[in-house]
Amino acid sequence: MELPFRKELEKYKDLDEDEILGKLSEEELKQLESVLDDLDPENALLPAGFRQKDQTVKKPSGPFDREKLLAYLEKQALEHKDIEDVVPYTGEKKGKVFIPKQKPVQSYAEEKVTLDPELEEALTSATDTELCDLAAILGMHNLISNAQFCDIVGNSNGVGSEGFTNVVKGEKIVPVFDEPPNPTNVAESLQRIKENDPRLTDVNLNNIKNIPIPTLKEFAKALETNTHVKHFSLAATRSNDPVAVAFADMLRVNKTLKSLNIESNFITGAGMLTLIDALKENETLMEIKVDNQRQQFGTPVEMEIAKMLEENTKILKFGYHFTQQGPRTRAAAAITKNNDLVRKRRVEGDHQ
Repeated sequence: MELPFRKELEKYKDLDEDEILGKLSEEELKQLESVLDDLDPENALLPAGFRQKDQTVKKPSGPFDREKLLAYLEKQALEHKDIEDVVPYTGEKKGKVFIPKQKPVQSYAEEKVTLDPELEEALTSATDTELCDLAAILGMHNLISNAQFCDIVGNSNGVGSEGFTNVVKGEKIVPVFDEPPNPTNVAESLQRIKENDPRLTDVNLNNIKNIPIPTLKEFAKALETNTHVKHFSLAATRSNDPVAVAFADMLRVNKTLKSLNIESNFITGAGMLTLIDALKENETLMEIKVDNQRQQFGTPVEMEIAKMLEENTKILKFGYHFTQQGPRTRAAAAITKNNDLVRKRRVEGDHQ
């Protein structure tokens, strides 16, 4: 059911506001402006300086001079007579003067210690050396001098005739310098992987920030046909999801790679899911590290990781810090089971 006031507004639907405003005169525009100010005096969409109308009629007498303005205000303040106090100030103090209460001083009476006649006789007949030995045994070092303590204890504990010679000093601060840049030649390594160089078994591209994304994809493409590289690491190389997709395609084909490290990159949950699907088909990779990405993967991705580890019995190490208890427990149990299977095969091989 259409409301009645909407029917009345239908006739204003096709009006052109700009055309109407263009036909108004200057006086009509000022009148319209005053009407709009009355309707919405505090328009939050306008700056504070435009919400108040300019009510100044006097023309400017000259440029702004801060020093003259301050001098004029000071002159006006001096010429203006202060308001007289209703009650003149005399400086008289009224009320009682605060006197803090004195706390009673506790006095302790000295207790007289009575010793056994035999002990008192032994202390009376003891020499100074024997008394010093007794004070050192009881730990009352303030009763003897440093020289006497040195004679009793000896120099083996770092005590000299003038006092303690072994002064405890803090450890020196060992400066920790930045790691040297990665010396790996990216272009040369890529060419050797493409040529399937048998001497190249470990490739380390960690912390090389300026590797283009297409170059990283070429590494993944070259590893598809390489049969000698067993360890590949590209941690902190700013790799993203397209790189993860390329390495996922490589893992579906490669049968040689044993370890892959893609930590500290920009791979999201979508890229990680692609790697997980590829790892379900891979039977040679034994270690993979994917921790410390720019954003967390989330619970669904962690559940898929745990499911993949339960299905893939070849992965023995998985570097990732789970945020949820459920996937963490399942992944830990799967990794333990995979290592037990390897240990069992090794033991059976030794017996054979």
